[in-house]
Amino acid sequence: MSAMDEPDATKRVPKWREDFPISWESDHYVTRRELAKFLTLGSALLVAANAAIAFVGLTRKKRSMPALRIASADAIPRDGSLLFRYPTDEDPCILLRTKENTLAAYSQVCTHLSCAVVHEPAEDRLFCPCHHGAFACIDGLPAGGPPTRRLPRIRLEERADGVYAIGVEV
Repeated sequence: MSAMDEPDATKRVPKWREDFPISWESDHYVTRRELAKFLTLGSALLVAANAAIAFVGLTRKKRSMPALRIASADAIPRDGSLLFRYPTDEDPCILLRTKENTLAAYSQVCTHLSCAVVHEPAEDRLFCPCHHGAFACIDGLPAGGPPTRRLPRIRLEERADGVYAIGVEV
């Protein structure tokens, strides 16, 4: 092979340049300053959006729920329970008279996987048979098993003609 047959070293293009033919002169760089500016403005927009959502949540009027007569106060014996639906017909709830003779009402839907809880007065708990979860009758807090959130409490009001459900505490 003669010297004329060898390609000139200055004209030889590296293999990586053949695979990635980028014209650096026409490429638009994003500088560190531009990136920092973009991230700062993006973060500021997220903060403003969160503040707006918080403001709307704090100033929004709470939806008032209708009062619903559940039963007369003496219809529920000590350690007894009564099923009802509140605030709609699709929301099962349970009204309890505890061992301390106080009334408490909760959503009957387990907070773990939405199975129906049942009252077990002997153990003084609400029991979920699906995954053996348990909730305390006095406050609806998880007492065992997989549930980690308490049952939504139904606010009650005792009137002369009976016990009324007046709201839901989530």
